[in-house]
Amino acid sequence: MVEAIAASRVGAMTYLSPAGPLVGDAALAGLRTSLATCQAANQVHVVLDLARVGTLAGQALEALLESSARLTALGGRLELVNPNPLVRTLLRITGCAARLSVASLDESEQDLRAPPAATRQRLGDMLLQRQLLSAAQLQELSQLQKESGQRVGQIALDKGWVKEADLQRVLGEQLGVHCVELRAGLYERDAAALLPKAVALRLQVLPLVKVHNTLTIATSDPQAVPVFDEVAQISACKLRIVLARRDDILRHLHEAYEGGDYSAELLDNRADDLELIESQIPDDYTTIDEMAGASPVIALVNGLIQRAIRDKASDIHIEIARGRSRVRFRVDGVLYQVMTPRVELHPAIVSRLKVMANLDIAERRLPQDGRIQVATQGRTVDLRFSSLPGIHGEKIVLRVLDKNQSILELPKLGMSEANLGDFRHLLARSHGLVLVTGPTGSGKTTTLYAAINHLKSLETNIVTIEDPVEYQLDIINQNQVNEAIGLDFARMLKHVLRQDPDVVMVGEIRDRQTAEIAVQASLTGHLVLSTLHTNDAVGALSRLADMGVEPYLLASALAGVVGQRLVRQVCPACKTSFLAPPEVIAKHGWPTDAPVRLVRGKGCSECYDSGYKGRLGIHELLVADEGLQALIVKGAGRDELQAYARQTGRRSLYEDGVSRALEGRTTLEEVSRVIHAA
Repeated sequence: MVEAIAASRVGAMTYLSPAGPLVGDAALAGLRTSLATCQAANQVHVVLDLARVGTLAGQALEALLESSARLTALGGRLELVNPNPLVRTLLRITGCAARLSVASLDESEQDLRAPPAATRQRLGDMLLQRQLLSAAQLQELSQLQKESGQRVGQIALDKGWVKEADLQRVLGEQLGVHCVELRAGLYERDAAALLPKAVALRLQVLPLVKVHNTLTIATSDPQAVPVFDEVAQISACKLRIVLARRDDILRHLHEAYEGGDYSAELLDNRADDLELIESQIPDDYTTIDEMAGASPVIALVNGLIQRAIRDKASDIHIEIARGRSRVRFRVDGVLYQVMTPRVELHPAIVSRLKVMANLDIAERRLPQDGRIQVATQGRTVDLRFSSLPGIHGEKIVLRVLDKNQSILELPKLGMSEANLGDFRHLLARSHGLVLVTGPTGSGKTTTLYAAINHLKSLETNIVTIEDPVEYQLDIINQNQVNEAIGLDFARMLKHVLRQDPDVVMVGEIRDRQTAEIAVQASLTGHLVLSTLHTNDAVGALSRLADMGVEPYLLASALAGVVGQRLVRQVCPACKTSFLAPPEVIAKHGWPTDAPVRLVRGKGCSECYDSGYKGRLGIHELLVADEGLQALIVKGAGRDELQAYARQTGRRSLYEDGVSRALEGRTTLEEVSRVIHAA
């Protein structure tokens, strides 16, 4: 199967936009087909947008080099734009940055050329110039080097005078060799297969990427000529050398060759800092599940949970496909692959999690749901367990419910001052219906919890109806629906209204009966808070009308609607600012008398190379004033309602997002992605 790549034409330029990593047979076939199609159609000026390409394989680089040569011969060119930091590093260390046209690469990222030996500075002098050594230390180094015959760099390292990272950076400058911080995505198994693992361990090198007949390898010693000769002979390839820390090479070797079942990041000294609460491991393991009780599997599962909590992941996906297993974290609404355990370990990992959730480890044919509670890093965290049998095995999803990370205060919702003031005014009402709308994962429940937390007091009877109860709050009467026994939202809401409530929170309005009861409750002196799955605030009115709620009842009951989305915030660790281009200023109608400064993240290890870390709410607020009520009663359409909202100065979701971008908290691209994706 060939993966299609989006193509478009702007003037003489053809734009190609892959939708994911350029790895695997399907993605590579799609890339080659798209490039060949452009050439066959005499479209010789091609721009390849790498914005959504997380990484690429050596074969993809080969295809780009070959296509670039063909297009250049025809008088055109291939230009790469928007590479993320990982892709930039791959282009740099393989030498492809010097052979391809890559937008935004500076000189330091281009291919390095070693200076002639005659003009090369001595390492000690370079360390002195960069103030990494003192003159006295350099003099002592020279003396020790004469006496021992050791290299100057090794002596300085052994003495503790320089750090390994600083030494490698200077050594790379001296020899014209790139330095790299190893991470997943910089190496591939096809390249590792060219050198037996035992040999790689003995020589302390890591094969990274093979492009045509050149193999890029990482080493901590760029002058180990016998090592390079042996690698070249075994792999039958020319070599490109990059510098990396020895410890990093040894740490990533297993991941490169085996898929990283027990990576050092997971099995570190914090593996004991996780305690399972209110659960006991049963003794009746079946034979196939005995591995689940083995300490390496327990340590692996514990490490995964700890890392997910540390990285503030909302979900952990543990899934199996043909011949491979993988673990992904959902961080800030986006899934990132974190490891690929051996496929034969997958049943043991699943069984261990079922044991933790007190579920039947022998049942693999039916879906199961459960709950795991753990204490780690000084706090208690709930994990919602869900298993689903597939054709290759069970997939597990763990929803991480970390109360410490939940937003339970109104000012922390990210609302603008105007929206926050209007929302407080809605919550101050003694009765009425307040709705929060948005697609799944837009933070509606968090907003409701913040509202309830704002309203709670000993003088107020607050009752919630949820599916399920995600966070437990003090002095709040929380109830969970159970549709298996017929206790749905509508039935429970009827009984809740007999409990003398002041405020009722209904987790979601799903049907006509629930909607009608909620409207009647708000008309009889209760403040009712609930959510609806609609794209914007105006859509909530149409949805309730479609459910059969009479317009005159809705107009009387409705207090207001909050529409919201979650956008990723720019990572503070790699945040940079830039002047908005003229075309962006013109598109948004911003004044041209002063420069407009925007921000973006370059991508770093802190944010999975995405440039974003954490999320921020953007909102639109529709208050049911007399004008809106009149429109609802007469059954006004969506366009008329939106026109009224604009006429009364209500800011749309997109406009609120743009204002956040101007504040330097997110990017215009992220706002467009979230709004248009819905």
